[in-house]
Amino acid sequence: MTPEMNRRSFIKQTMAATTASAIAVQIAGGSAPAAEEAPKAAAPADALPMGKIGKLQVSRVLLGGNQLTGYTHSRDMQFVVNLLRHYNTEAKLLETLAVAEQHGINTLSMNKHPQAQAILQKHRKNGGKMQWILHPTTPLDPTMKNYEEEIRELIGDGAEALYVWGCRSDELVAKSKMDLLVKAVELSKKHGVPCGVGCHDLNVVVECEKQKVPCDFYIKTFHHHKYPTAPKPEQLKGVVAEVPGYWCRDPEKTIEVMKDVTKPWIAFKVMAAGTIKPQDAFRYAYENGADHILAGMFDFEIQQDVSIAKGILGDLKRARAWYS
Repeated sequence: MTPEMNRRSFIKQTMAATTASAIAVQIAGGSAPAAEEAPKAAAPADALPMGKIGKLQVSRVLLGGNQLTGYTHSRDMQFVVNLLRHYNTEAKLLETLAVAEQHGINTLSMNKHPQAQAILQKHRKNGGKMQWILHPTTPLDPTMKNYEEEIRELIGDGAEALYVWGCRSDELVAKSKMDLLVKAVELSKKHGVPCGVGCHDLNVVVECEKQKVPCDFYIKTFHHHKYPTAPKPEQLKGVVAEVPGYWCRDPEKTIEVMKDVTKPWIAFKVMAAGTIKPQDAFRYAYENGADHILAGMFDFEIQQDVSIAKGILGDLKRARAWYS
């Protein structure tokens, strides 16, 4: 099997490269020494580059949260969800967080999820330093009471930044309820953390820029349509679709709009839910303007994916300036 055939074929190589001490302190219930006694792996000379969002130093690759929350875009292959949940036990997720940090990823992003947040808390108690960018899931209404309560909860749990969930933003803009979107951003910022706006629909960015919404960053889907199961033009009927799978309806228009946006851009769904190889997906995202990429990765994928990102970032031509 060649590397071109399967990007996930290097599990043995990756697991061999992971030091036992770096992982042991993260795994619950093990007999490893306390975190302060564990030897620390030396930072690599070619560390993963960082950007800045608010006052946060954020790695150019962020760890996606679907593995933590047990969700996957598996289209009609329902067994994939069960496979994911059986593989990613609590111990395996703690290991994944440790491996990510070992390879220079210092930030993750996911939605509010009590079980996953408990694992993140345990990771921190074991010495982990991973930063969290989370989003509330409460629907927005004019009172904003429940939404603000969730903001307090997430910040109290340890979130360093928040953003308005893309599903909410898409809906609010489609229904011309920009006032609620503005309130959501302002409430988070009032509580002292950076706040972004997530979206699948490019119109969200367009309207936010037009109305000068005071967000600190965007989390916008971004991938090309050059993969075997990509949608044909006549199939682009909604903002997103599971079948045929796409999450960025108009990548060319996205490039055009984002080149004039001067706020940090975290691109997500860059691999179109696993259908685009990371070499292709990462280069496309970085070269066309993304400041950071949010990538869902299993523990055994992290080392190679970070290596790919570092190689691309070291040999990159892009028209859009770095805004992070």
